[in-house]
Amino acid sequence: MVKKKQEVSLIETFSEFKETKNIDRATMVGVLEESFRNVIAKLFGSDANFDVIVNPDKGDFEIYRNREIVADGQVSDPNKQISLTEAHAIDEDFEEGEEVSERIDFTKFGRRAILTLRQTLAGKIMELEHDALANKYRDLVGEIVSLEVYQTWKSETLLMDNEGNELLLPKGQQIPRDFFHKGDIVRAVVDRVDVTNGNPKIYLSRTSGEFLRRLLEQEIPEIADGLISLVKVARIPGERAKIAVESYDDRIDAVGACVGVKGSRIQGVVRELRNESIDVINYSPNIEIFIQRALGPAVISRIEISEERNHADVYLQPSEVSMAIGRNGSNIKLASMLTGYTIDVYREVEGAQQADDIYLDEFKDEVDDWVIEAIKSLGFTTAKDVLGAPREMLISQADLEEDTVDDLLRILNAEFEN
Repeated sequence: MVKKKQEVSLIETFSEFKETKNIDRATMVGVLEESFRNVIAKLFGSDANFDVIVNPDKGDFEIYRNREIVADGQVSDPNKQISLTEAHAIDEDFEEGEEVSERIDFTKFGRRAILTLRQTLAGKIMELEHDALANKYRDLVGEIVSLEVYQTWKSETLLMDNEGNELLLPKGQQIPRDFFHKGDIVRAVVDRVDVTNGNPKIYLSRTSGEFLRRLLEQEIPEIADGLISLVKVARIPGERAKIAVESYDDRIDAVGACVGVKGSRIQGVVRELRNESIDVINYSPNIEIFIQRALGPAVISRIEISEERNHADVYLQPSEVSMAIGRNGSNIKLASMLTGYTIDVYREVEGAQQADDIYLDEFKDEVDDWVIEAIKSLGFTTAKDVLGAPREMLISQADLEEDTVDDLLRILNAEFEN
């Protein structure tokens, strides 16, 4: 009865592991054989003289022990040697020096051996599954996947693939207007795979530039076919994005092909990104032209480039400054991200007006740089711009303390009084 239960236990062991996903047959056979050998080594001290034959498809196996025949009374290692009399009990034709191969009944090793086998197998199978999962998604880093929402927490959302694997979409990698329910199908790009103590964690992103890049490849055939190159991508997730494209065929209008008739092509991407505005511009290797296009729709009067510092001073008519900077500074920020240049915007003031006003940068010996940058982010570049603005607006929109704003106004006023 005990033996029957042990045989059933072994059959269950095979049935559990032969259906294991993501592990090929050859690997499975190797794992099973290694697991048997580990148990045998614990029982006999060595598995060197054992043959293990595994057939996971049928759920069976065979174990043979090979021992050398020695004269009666000369057996020094019962695991590797057998006496001539014992050998004759198997076959009378055996002689000293020959090798006897006997089939071993694993169930005779007892319940503990079978339990050890199951535990060993479970550990190795889990390790292989983790490796297979990590390798699968490492190959998919930067690619879009569609997954089902399983659960949403405050800091992250848990998604499942069609094989039941768990993937994580952190809150910081979600678009601000993302809101998911259980069962929703979500598209995201595979961001990275972390492995801790052999346990892989797959992280996704919907805020990366790569997500936008892959969406555009899916929606615009010319990009997927290589006729249009997506040279640069810059995003403020959920708010605005800029992309620079280039066509290798003079007959193809790169910007027009990306936008489509009445925006038909780009709209699918915009909807996926929760109405994130997307500006498409033509790329230029000429950095001055590229910066001009990146700051659109503002019209630039002139640019002073410092290639050594990757810096550009851009001068515009007063009416163009607010467009160049954009809402909450988004336009100038994206232009800097797209071009790789730090961009400072200045009003173009001529003649007497220029003599009557002073650029804010001239006050850096009296005012901290971060204060000046905070004020410039509102579109103010000269002292009179700031003095003409409401004090309360400077405090709230530049996110400055009242004392800081009052000190700034005092310094600017003092300059004109002098």
